[in-house]
Amino acid sequence: MENYTLEHKKSFTLTAYGFSIQSNFQDMQAMQKEKAEFWSILKADGRFDKLKDAAKDDREWSVNEVYQGKPWNYFAVEAGKSVSDATRIIEFPESEYIVVAGNGDKETLFDQLTYRAFGEVLTQVTDYAYVGGPNATYRKDNGDGTFYGEFWVPVVKK
Repeated sequence: MENYTLEHKKSFTLTAYGFSIQSNFQDMQAMQKEKAEFWSILKADGRFDKLKDAAKDDREWSVNEVYQGKPWNYFAVEAGKSVSDATRIIEFPESEYIVVAGNGDKETLFDQLTYRAFGEVLTQVTDYAYVGGPNATYRKDNGDGTFYGEFWVPVVKK
């Protein structure tokens, strides 16, 4: 069993820029490429810095959500001030969350934690179930060239 914790989280809100994913969820490389291209555009056009400037802390979030029947990925922060052109304001409910933590490379940590959670942890957890809704991964700089991150997925007791 992969390591995870079950934690009660208060509701929280993330401000985000996002895009509708076109790749098949089973094609990890295609999804990673699509996300990397979008995030590169955010950095080039200044929206990445705009979100970072609005952030309450140094956490950078990647959010996955099915919105209006389509899968979306977002770059997000917990904003301390309004970002007028944000794609979405994403509400996370107060809930129990399965949390998968780890350290790694900045560019691959989000996907590593997400795939570990869905591919290993959630397939083995028998007393809780993911019932949909947004899930999120954050990362923050360890100060030594590596990053710490956590994947949060809301769950309900079976």
